[in-house]
Amino acid sequence: MSSDSAGKKTGAPTAGIGLEAASERKYLKWYNKVGYGSGDVAGNVVYVLLSAFVMIYLTDTAGLDAGIVGTLMMLSRLFDGFSDIIFGALLDRTNTRMGKARPWMLWGFVGCAAMLIAIFAIPTSLGDTAKYAWFFIAYTLLNAVFYTANNIAYSSLTALITRNGAERVQMGSIRFMFAFGTNLLIQSITVGGVALFGGGAVGWRTMAIIYALLGLGVNTLSVLSVKELPPEELEGEEEPQEDKLSVGESAKMLVSNKYYLIILIVFLLTQIFTAMLNMGIYFMKYILGDPSLLGTFAWAINVPLIVGLMITPLVVSRFGGMFRINVVGYVIATLGRLGVLVAAYMHNVPLMLILSAVAALGMSSLQGTLNALIAEASENTWLRTGKRIDGLMFSCTSLGVKVGGGLGTAVSGWLLSASGYNGQLSVQPGSAIQMIYVMYVWFPLIANALILFLLTRLDVEKVNTRLKEEADARAEAEVGAGVTGGGSVVLGEAGGAVGGGDAVGSPGAAVADVETADDDGEGGDSGSAE
Repeated sequence: MSSDSAGKKTGAPTAGIGLEAASERKYLKWYNKVGYGSGDVAGNVVYVLLSAFVMIYLTDTAGLDAGIVGTLMMLSRLFDGFSDIIFGALLDRTNTRMGKARPWMLWGFVGCAAMLIAIFAIPTSLGDTAKYAWFFIAYTLLNAVFYTANNIAYSSLTALITRNGAERVQMGSIRFMFAFGTNLLIQSITVGGVALFGGGAVGWRTMAIIYALLGLGVNTLSVLSVKELPPEELEGEEEPQEDKLSVGESAKMLVSNKYYLIILIVFLLTQIFTAMLNMGIYFMKYILGDPSLLGTFAWAINVPLIVGLMITPLVVSRFGGMFRINVVGYVIATLGRLGVLVAAYMHNVPLMLILSAVAALGMSSLQGTLNALIAEASENTWLRTGKRIDGLMFSCTSLGVKVGGGLGTAVSGWLLSASGYNGQLSVQPGSAIQMIYVMYVWFPLIANALILFLLTRLDVEKVNTRLKEEADARAEAEVGAGVTGGGSVVLGEAGGAVGGGDAVGSPGAAVADVETADDDGEGGDSGSAE
């Protein structure tokens, strides 16, 4: 085996290129980071409008049953689950002048805009069965096709436009500032906007059109603001076509990465938390008696989130990583949600607002670092195996987002229906009122507590640092051995030295002997050297 072939077999940088040094290079200007982050305006136009308002639109305006709507949402997620894997694999195999991800991001949102309008434009003349069918088709096309393509591509860009960990954290924070800013905007003005444009079906349709056009414009600008790195910059050496991983091989690598599995569950719980919190429109309308309070709570939650996101990169840099910051943040968030629960039963709105703000501030660090954590998990797989599966990782993350959000929204529908909720009544029965309490204050508290537990296990940064040091040390040692021995060596697929080529250090091979030395004493991930 020649040195060239060996280096390409692993997809790893040559020995002279330090992995630590490569990861600290600056790749992006400030406008690239802002441009990338602004793309979440588009995604959240879709996400927030659906998660916060689609249920109450369907129950109170379209006159549909919450339980049936919830069931249709879950059925839609079955199609969505398959499409995430498909689009992730397609992205990994895409190679255009625009790169892997940007074409999918650009064209995917065109369909998102059209389907968003369709969901909020159900003809009032249709019968109930036709209304359910209209919603199901539009909702499934939006989520399983267009939003999937757009969101997977957008998230993947975190790993495709920079290898610098600090820049990834910065992009994550900027991204989520735009996300929560969009969340704040939509929750603050939608109820009033619907009323302004005539209320009822006409008002909802008009607001959907405005939001769709806004998202389409911002998404296009975001795509044009960044440029993907070439494969040789991302991987050190470009893998030959015959070495591309199959979907099965990629999936095996994916499930062998325990850190990614933790992140996936965290995403799932975060989305369930958000979906339940989005039942706030029902809480404000039927318990607090004022739907406009949704905007007030949106300010109390989203402003601290945005402030926290602004300082997250500085705090992460100050404390040398994301692990401690996220754990401490979620201790604060969990205690804050516990306080919200108590204040809710006291009907103390000012106290609810204050404690909601405290909880949101605690959650901000995780929101700003989630994509950076996925990139770290992707880096962990590459350091162990010499292979990259960025597209599949981000597609499965998108699956977690959608399943979590869909599950939360669907369960909300089922619970509302089971509790006796009737959207045509101005006063709901006591069972429905109690259920709204459970969804709005109990479920978010439980979700935060579970996330806190998982974050205590997410020390992927420390592990990656050790693996990089081991890879660089091994590469230097092999170079030295080649010089002093009067010959040349190359690492084979099992990490053994064989003659006949220049010294090449493979991350996967270099750490083959240290995977059992994980920080928590439980052993490392089960990935093998390729």
